[in-house]
Amino acid sequence: MSSKAVFKPPKPVRGGIAICFPQFGNLGSLETHGFARSRMWVIDPDPQPPPTNEMTAVDLLLKPTNEDMKIWPHNFELRLRVTLGAGKLQLTSRVRNTDNKPFTFTLALHTHLSVSDISDVRVEGLETLDYFDNLQDRQRFTDQGDSITFDCEVDRIYLSTPQSLAVIDHEKKTTFVLRKTGFPDAAVWNPWIKKSKALVDFGDDEYLRMVCIEAAAVEKPIALKPGEEWTGRQELEVVSSNYFSGQMDPVNLKGKS
Repeated sequence: MSSKAVFKPPKPVRGGIAICFPQFGNLGSLETHGFARSRMWVIDPDPQPPPTNEMTAVDLLLKPTNEDMKIWPHNFELRLRVTLGAGKLQLTSRVRNTDNKPFTFTLALHTHLSVSDISDVRVEGLETLDYFDNLQDRQRFTDQGDSITFDCEVDRIYLSTPQSLAVIDHEKKTTFVLRKTGFPDAAVWNPWIKKSKALVDFGDDEYLRMVCIEAAAVEKPIALKPGEEWTGRQELEVVSSNYFSGQMDPVNLKGKS
């Protein structure tokens, strides 16, 4: 969470996990990342059955306001279950088309992770994959590295990604494992020096202690007919870095999802 985050709706909060819906980034006519992240949600009056394990959950619901309908004229229900357990955080998002006509949307769980020093962080599981580079007019490239490390601004959407990814913080000797279903893509972001100074709700040096990695459905918008529902899930787990021996194998990561 940025120390300069503004908690005054409709200003979106800089940090945490922002729900980017019904549009990711500026890939459309709406405000950046859509309007869901800056709306007031309610407790879902008709939640799914509670978890059967030792995890605790809260169920949230978002429906369009009259103002939302003016800029995105589609009736929908967006449900979010946030589940918390020992070392784990799960987010399950469900989008239902309650309209009488089909619509499409993109969605991402814009997850800000706290790290010790970005120069000692690497992301594994995305190497050799294609990505859109938002810093180069969304041109498509293929990642050539053994892993993603950070020495400049990074703003990418990786395509057709595995179900499990990892953010390794060498200084903390900690690994964030991100597991996802329903989200084919993954976004990675760090604003670095120049962008950090340009963001009014972000500290000048806070880029050193954060990284965003998120489950996303961006390249191919999700299409729902009336009455249809889509579900996507992201789980974050914090484990000791020695949980993975040596150079982590993305193929083995896939099998852990």
